Amino acid sequence: MNEQEPTNRPIPASQPAPAKNSLTLPIIIVSIAIPVAVAIIILVPGAKINPGFNTHSLPLFHALLNSSTAILLLASLYFIRHGQIRAHRAANLTAVVLSAVFLISYVIYHASNPSVRYGDLDHNGILSDNERAQAGALRYVYYVILSSHIILSAVIIPFVLFTLQRAFQQRFDKHRKLARITWPLWFYVAVTGVVVYLMISPYY
Repeated sequence: MNEQEPTNRPIPASQPAPAKNSLTLPIIIVSIAIPVAVAIIILVPGAKINPGFNTHSLPLFHALLNSSTAILLLASLYFIRHGQIRAHRAANLTAVVLSAVFLISYVIYHASNPSVRYGDLDHNGILSDNERAQAGALRYVYYVILSSHIILSAVIIPFVLFTLQRAFQQRFDKHRKLARITWPLWFYVAVTGVVVYLMISPYY
């Protein structure tokens, strides 16, 4: 009986493992650069620009983008729970595109317009005692929602990008685990974006 000698050669895997960290550094850089750039544009008065067109309707456009994103995220959740992978992927990628359009439009609006203060009826940037009284306790509710929206808008960027990366790398176990955090955060940001617009719109 002939016996084959053992070999130390590794058994080839059925599919080569994808590079795990090829996009990690770019994602980290983008996740830091975007919030910093937006903060500079909003907070530095000298950063204001003239885009060359009327930006008055952009806040409504942003609310429509946010509401569309929220609907797409709900659809995405429905699709994946019913095994409709292609529809799930299409809904998520469309939501990413809308979010990117929102970011560009948001930067254009805030780079060309002063910030609007809740309760500022005469649009002079200063709240009088009478304006504060008229705004009442809703002013504090607005700023709580706005603060959480802004903070999570920055936090969600790396979550979305890393979740997409896991999907494209076909690391679906890690994709699912991360998506359980990404989805509710992203959905909250989209919904509160609409809520913020509805609350501040009387003061535009």
